[in-house]
Amino acid sequence: MEIHVQLATKSKMFTGAANGFGGEPNSQVDEVVLGLPGTLPVMNKKAVEYSIKVGLALGCQIAKHTKWDRKSYYYPDLPKNYQISQYDLPLCFSGEFTIEGENGQPIVVRIGRAHLEEDAGKLMHDAPGGFAIDHSIVDLNRAGTPLLEIVTEPDLSSPKDVATFGQELQKLVQALGVSEAQMQMGHMRFEPNINVHITDQDGVVHKTAITEIKNLNSFSVLERATAYEIQRQIHEWEESGSLGKKSTYGWDEASGSTYKQRDKEDAHDYRYFPDPDLVPVEVSEEWLAQLKAELVELPAARLKRYTDVLGLPATEAAILAGDRETGELLDGAVAAGANAKRVANLILSHGRRLANERAVPLGQLKLKPARLAEVAGLIDQNKIAPAEPAGKLLERLLDQDGPAEQIAGEMGLIQSSDMGAIDVAIDALIVQNPKSLQDYKGGKQAALGSLVGMVMKSAKGLSAKSVQERLRERLA
Repeated sequence: MEIHVQLATKSKMFTGAANGFGGEPNSQVDEVVLGLPGTLPVMNKKAVEYSIKVGLALGCQIAKHTKWDRKSYYYPDLPKNYQISQYDLPLCFSGEFTIEGENGQPIVVRIGRAHLEEDAGKLMHDAPGGFAIDHSIVDLNRAGTPLLEIVTEPDLSSPKDVATFGQELQKLVQALGVSEAQMQMGHMRFEPNINVHITDQDGVVHKTAITEIKNLNSFSVLERATAYEIQRQIHEWEESGSLGKKSTYGWDEASGSTYKQRDKEDAHDYRYFPDPDLVPVEVSEEWLAQLKAELVELPAARLKRYTDVLGLPATEAAILAGDRETGELLDGAVAAGANAKRVANLILSHGRRLANERAVPLGQLKLKPARLAEVAGLIDQNKIAPAEPAGKLLERLLDQDGPAEQIAGEMGLIQSSDMGAIDVAIDALIVQNPKSLQDYKGGKQAALGSLVGMVMKSAKGLSAKSVQERLRERLA
């Protein structure tokens, strides 16, 4: 697998031009991006630090000494006709990343290297608005963006595991805060390199040529394209006996198939040589120790803590641990004294609903952990119901600051646990609903829910939990 991760620095890799998605075409450029004569690159230190953090999280060795190389690239989306990259001395190398495989067993994926380079611009062969043109046009806003290329060893053997690897890697870089990793914005692009070992009836192994599928930008496409290409190679060998040539392929979503783009270049075709305008990078022990100290809890470790320490169900824990901001919201509420399972339920039910309604990520709802803890406490104290009232209160707390209980009172959401009021309501129920009572006493446990609902309807503001407990006592 080759994975390209755009780093979320404020400026580009070798110049101070703004780095960001979108904008008017060719508005985020300067003399260096345009490759004008006399311009010189200056290295972005933050991009190097982000790359080292990813390398550390992947268990990589970090090079004490590395350099920059020029890679010949004769396309208009990099006007200077070369890309600044790293060839023989990558910044990070020899790491590994463990995922849970399709069969439930761990798979250790070796990381061959992770090197830093600059991204190219975007070539478009159709004009904006769908108008036909007889030439290509280029947007250089992406050109020069810091790009971390992660290359694995061939340790994945199923399309499902390939997609899982991509998803877990996305969670990792997002947790580190080094990339937004939004697929639809091109922050993360996947290029699986695929070949098949076919054993014939005589025991001879036939190895098809490696094909690289370029620029896949969704996990669904990654899985489907890998699955299709495996079958395509097998079918080609069965039909013709051909093992194919090392090639670059694309993915056509309309037909759900891969298609050949060109024969694959070898390293010597790029004519790598050290860039004379950039000094080497020396990573000192002090610098490395500083970056190690800045590493946050990684998704895998957080998931284990949520299941083993907080006792959350695996499915819920995986959702909460997979997003750094959502996990921090849970941790903050627990630190404020809330019950972890109660908070997790609030986040995954009302939190996700509110996030969808406001079209923002769950972790960016601006819900304060202390307020979330207060709401969880009110539910545990039977002061508000966990369903609709809790949802209404959380929604109000997004826009209004103040103690949760006070705001719940102003909204009329506080429910009474006054046993006197509950007994009065139950007495009235006994008189008015003899059949439901007989059903319950006859062994129909479902009738209890109906009886509780009748009490709640007849006397507003009562605690459902208190009503149920008291009703059981009275009917016994």
